Order: sequence, then structure tokens, then C-alpha cells
Amino acid sequence: MTNMTNATKKRIALTGGAAAAEALRQINPDVMAVYPITPQTTIIEAYAKLAADGLVNTEVIQVESEHSAMSACIGASAAGARSVTATSSQGLLLMHEMLYIASGLRLPILMVDSARAVSSPINIHGDHSDVMGVRDSGWIQIFSENAQEVYDNTVMGMKLAEKVSLPVMVIMDGFNTSHSVENLETADTKKVRKFIGEYRPEQTLLKTNQPVTFGPLALQNSYFEFKIDQEKAMMSVADCYADITADFAEISGRRYNFFESYKLKDAEYIIVLAGSAAGTAKDVVDKLRQNGKKVGLLKINLFRPFPSAEIAEALKNAKSIAVLDRAQSIGTMPPFYMEIINSLNATKYKIQTASYIYGLGGRDIFAKDIEKVFMDLIKNKFSKEIKYIQ
Repeated sequence: MTNMTNATKKRIALTGGAAAAEALRQINPDVMAVYPITPQTTIIEAYAKLAADGLVNTEVIQVESEHSAMSACIGASAAGARSVTATSSQGLLLMHEMLYIASGLRLPILMVDSARAVSSPINIHGDHSDVMGVRDSGWIQIFSENAQEVYDNTVMGMKLAEKVSLPVMVIMDGFNTSHSVENLETADTKKVRKFIGEYRPEQTLLKTNQPVTFGPLALQNSYFEFKIDQEKAMMSVADCYADITADFAEISGRRYNFFESYKLKDAEYIIVLAGSAAGTAKDVVDKLRQNGKKVGLLKINLFRPFPSAEIAEALKNAKSIAVLDRAQSIGTMPPFYMEIINSLNATKYKIQTASYIYGLGGRDIFAKDIEKVFMDLIKNKFSKEIKYIQ
């Protein structure tokens, strides 16, 4: 990590939702479209107060639904405004139609999602069902373990979106992160704004001397090419993400990678997961290491695009792997598990890999549960079926 003087840092206790609002305050976007939904509402409440107090210049637009929130962001971004929003669960699903339009138009919108279970039955607590339901919508997706990472990813996500002209979704676990107060470190606002830079889109609807069309009709002779170009843009994200995280380390002292390798160097038994459960998993790794067990954790940060080759390389020395998902893919194996299997199958590494589902509807996962998963690996207790941590 890069060393920094204390004069450029500020330590503060915030919830994950407030951490996102603080990062957005420092970014000072032109437009924020807002519609409340638990557990995301804390983000827009905190930011609306900042706007009411005159601490930002943002035009906060109150709309009648999440579909309208994303529509407003699309219109504002196409007009050349730096645009952001936030949502959760059914709100993200109500946006579904507009998510594809935002990514297809290559608009650098930033959205913070407090990941939450989806209906039915109704549940307001955290899991990854909502974000996994839109994982192929063309949005960059970045997972956060805690409030510090929410703050950091929000700042980096804005720059990344504008660098590659694609929308970015910064994800935190509903309630576990969004409503938990944690100590974190913020960077100097002037340095954050210099890091982000001024938004200068190449083309906008308001450049009347350079008229352009956004979202034209594309039939068989051109639609395919649009989609190929969109995929090429997504494939450029990894290099840009690496550059941006390196630059962010210069102002924050914190360096991020596609994933976090926690004691992986000599690990024989590895758990893979994303989000707030990583903190508990690290404690379990430390405990089992003290007892001579060669265990480790791979925590996914960048989920879309998925860094398949890099993850396969990081896992190559494992004797066995357990992938923990906080979402289902009804009728097939869960999302993270399938990504890991595909990553390994694309290489020469053939490693026994087990699938576990945990935390649906906000159910807690405890250290004893994660320790049991590690012991299953160590004792070679494998099943071809999904195991549920209940």
C-alpha cells in the first residue's frame, strides 16, 4: 500500500449507506435520480440532506418509480450530465428494461445497490438475488465487503464508468453492510475530485453543432455489430480497472485487485465468495491456520467482467475448493460456482469444487458454518449436489 500523511486522511464512523453518500458528496455528480426502497433508502436520504444543506450542486430528481429513476439517469447522461442513482431488490428488477438501454447506449451511469432478496415471498433483508438477476445486462459489477470498500468502490466506480463508457453497479450487502456502522478512512475531497476529473463526454444530445442519435433502430445488418462492440468495451474494463485502482492507491493508501487473495499462497483448501461474509471467513482462516490447516479465501471484487484466467491461476494449487453463493439460479447451479467451474475448465487445472448456498433472505452465516465447510474440504466430504448452509 502507498504511504500517506494523516493530514490527507479522515477517519469516520459511517454505515455502508452513509459511506456511499459521502463518496457521492465528494464526486458531486450533476444529477441523482432517487426513489426509496429498503435497504437502499439510507443512501438517497443522506444525499438529499447534503443537497438540501447546499454541500453539493447535484440536481436531485424525485421520480415515481425505479424504472423512472433509471430513465432519468439515461436521459441526463445522454445529455452530458454525470448521473448516479441507487436501488435494491424489486427496484433493481423494475429497472431491468432500462439497464440494457443504459449499457447498450454506453452511458457511464453509476448505481449503488444494497443487495437484497427478491419476492416472492416478500423479504427486505440482504442476499445477492437482485444483482445476480441482472448480471448479464451489460453493467460492470463490483462487490464490497464493508463500508470502507463501499466508499472506495463508489469513487473508483465513477471514474471507471467514464473511462470505458459503460455503467457501473457498486454492490453492498443489504443491512449487513448498508446499516452497520464501521470505522473507515476517507480521502481528501480535493484529491478525490482531481482523481475523478471533469466529465467530458465525446458526444451528447446537447452538442447542437454535432448532432447525434442515441438509440436508433438497428436491424439485422447492424445490431450484431453493436453487440460485438459492447462486448469489446466490456473486455477493456480489466486493464482500466487495474490502472484506476493503482491511481486510487496514490490518494487513499488502499490498493484493490480483481479479487482479494487471503492467505492463498500455500493454501490447499480454499473458499470463494463475495460480500460481507468475507470478514467472518477471514477470521476462520486465521483460526484454522493457527491449528496447522492450510486454508485460504478468495474474495471476488470485480464480478463483471469476470476475471476468469486470473482467478484460475490463483486457485491452481488448491486440493479442493468450496464456492459459497448468496443466490440461487433456479434449475441449475448457482452463479459464482458456475463462473469458477468455467474458469477452471478453460485451463489445465482440474480441481474438485463444491457448491454451497448460504444467507438467503438475510439469514446469518456464522464462523462455525464456514469452519464446517473447510472441514468438509479437508475430510474430502464432497457431493455433486448443492449444499445449503441453514
